[in-house]
Amino acid sequence: MIKPHGSDTLNPLYVQDDAKRAQLLKEAEGLPSIIISSAAAGNAVMLGGGYFNPLTGYMNLADAMSVAKTMHTTSGLFWPTPVMNVVKDASAIKGAKRIALKDPNVEGNPIIAIQDVEAIEEISADDMKLMTEKVYATTDMDHPGVNAFNSVGNIAISGPIQVLNYSYFATDFPGTYKTAYEIRDDMEKLGWQKVVAFQTRNPMHLAHEELCRMAYNAVNADGILVHMLLGKLKAGDIPADVRDAAIRKMAEVYFEPNTVLVTGYGFDMLYAGPREAVLHAVFRQNTGCTHFIVGRDHAGVGDYYGPFDAQAIFDEVPKGALDIEIFMADHTAWSKKLNKVVMMRDVSDHTKDDFILLSGTKVREMLSRGEAPPKEFSRPEVAKILMNYYQSIQ
Repeated sequence: MIKPHGSDTLNPLYVQDDAKRAQLLKEAEGLPSIIISSAAAGNAVMLGGGYFNPLTGYMNLADAMSVAKTMHTTSGLFWPTPVMNVVKDASAIKGAKRIALKDPNVEGNPIIAIQDVEAIEEISADDMKLMTEKVYATTDMDHPGVNAFNSVGNIAISGPIQVLNYSYFATDFPGTYKTAYEIRDDMEKLGWQKVVAFQTRNPMHLAHEELCRMAYNAVNADGILVHMLLGKLKAGDIPADVRDAAIRKMAEVYFEPNTVLVTGYGFDMLYAGPREAVLHAVFRQNTGCTHFIVGRDHAGVGDYYGPFDAQAIFDEVPKGALDIEIFMADHTAWSKKLNKVVMMRDVSDHTKDDFILLSGTKVREMLSRGEAPPKEFSRPEVAKILMNYYQSIQ
């Protein structure tokens, strides 16, 4: 395992001492409070779990702008995306130095964190536009990440936080949701030193499975961290519980015991392509992974990014800024010529017709009809779980 980003030891912001946490929750009842956005709640969960080490809270406007422009905070810390608490109206906390943050994603809006307020700043339209352009490479409001980023308001509340719970992630996904420090503990117990991380927001088909295996073998790893996003996605994406079941079944049936950890993290997808790929690398380093797979169109959506933009951006990461190594992957698919899954770049003698390629739309149509994709595309056990889901929503 490698050390966390930006510090020698992990600094999760979750208050682990039960008595201290109870005391803070009691204090929070008497504090001015505000319901935060889903994005800010996700940031709190990531800060609480150590994924956003070494950050101590929400960025002020100067840091957020600096990160957007240069991928560094004003103090020089390498960081790829703003981590903010932005609201539409901060009048309820005007003049307060310490506030309670309420969770928008859990019924009753329980307190998710306490924040020490260092600044409350209005973000100008020009600043919002610049941050949007730099982070998402577009200002098109049809882009789901751009839309979410520009819909939460323009008042930034900055300052350190103490996290009091992990929102709905720990309760809705017991055994799957894990903090960065819990993953480190699990890998230490397994004796893993060299670990490949695989990011997913979708179920894993055969090509994804084989990509993990390729990376595992290429770097001579001790294990694979399959790390799925459990937060909010765009409309039409498969719910986290269905993805979780499908991925667990694949790992259980097709990987050797104790070679794969199937886990998840609590964060809303940004769909920020290259910038989000770098963010993914940061928090995989914080889990202790030594290698991170970045594939074709990583963290992208639609046609907003080139197929390998998320790999090219790592050329802009200063030497020494990250310790994790990037495993650059090409599109993987079943070769009819070779009767196995290959990376397309490795078989220059192939044409498109030599591969089994199915669009997402085609696969969804097949599953909705109760028709399993070919075994060269999807494992039958995985297909069965996905068929049951698609047929249940018709």
